Amino acid sequence: MSVDYYKNKVNATQTQIGALGNNRMLKQTQLENKIQQLKFKLQSDSIENIAASNDYSIASAQFKRQKTMFDSGLVSQTQLEQRNQSFQNALAKKISAENKIGSTRQELIIAKIEMDAINQDYVEKVSKAQGDQFQSLSQIAGGQGDVAKLQNQYSNYNIRSGMYYITAPQDGQVTKAKKAGIGEIIKDGEILVEIVPKKVDYAVELFVQPMDLPLVSTGQKVRFLFDGFPAIVFSGWPNASYGTFSGEVVAIENSVSPNGKFRVLIKEDMSYKKRWPNELKIGAGTQGIALLKNVPVWYELWRNVNGFPPDFYKVSEKEGGKK
Repeated sequence: MSVDYYKNKVNATQTQIGALGNNRMLKQTQLENKIQQLKFKLQSDSIENIAASNDYSIASAQFKRQKTMFDSGLVSQTQLEQRNQSFQNALAKKISAENKIGSTRQELIIAKIEMDAINQDYVEKVSKAQGDQFQSLSQIAGGQGDVAKLQNQYSNYNIRSGMYYITAPQDGQVTKAKKAGIGEIIKDGEILVEIVPKKVDYAVELFVQPMDLPLVSTGQKVRFLFDGFPAIVFSGWPNASYGTFSGEVVAIENSVSPNGKFRVLIKEDMSYKKRWPNELKIGAGTQGIALLKNVPVWYELWRNVNGFPPDFYKVSEKEGGKK
């Protein structure tokens, strides 16, 4: 609410600044009109002063001639006095015109000074209003910062209050509890429990010798003997074997494991009619059987004498069969 009040104050200050600008324009327009009128008046007074100066020059010349004629006895005292009167009137008009033009010039100077004073006055008023406006904006920013700080604090408290109970991302079974006590201290990133999901796609983890690694390829079929599930195996006749399950290679690691062998991950072969047992659990043991291709006896003896790996069926990339 405080932020809203300051926003309203900023709007009111902006309106005040606009009103001051309008009043300033009106005052300036009035003074500009007054200055223009004084300029016209100064021009008229200047013309009048010129005319009075001309009349004075003529009257002065006429008076001097009349005085000379009076001294010579050509005119009477009355005529000299009349000419002197005309000369004094012209002099008075000349002085009056000079005073008038001086007064007009003074009024023009005063009007220009007033114009500057009005500009200065309104600059001070607008600057003060803008200062109030900026102060209100600063208070708005401070209020918004306080609101953001309180919202952040509230979010932190809300998150912390929701951490009294830690929920797993999916259904499962706790296999290992790292922190089983009450009131124990937990560090950032520390494991609390290990959970095994209830619904998961199982895969068999097999380890092969480095010498046999070239015989394994992705998509290759493998037969399994799961611990706890009896099976009868006839070597060389996988179709005649009973109790075995089929799998398909999905991943082969490129780095050797700590046991000196390479790990291979094998998923269930969905094309095989016999499904993996539902009773399988994570960590159950198994043995894998890979089918070799038929070779002559002499080739097998020669391979073992020279230490070469056995030949193996490979999946064809074009037909999806064996070659």
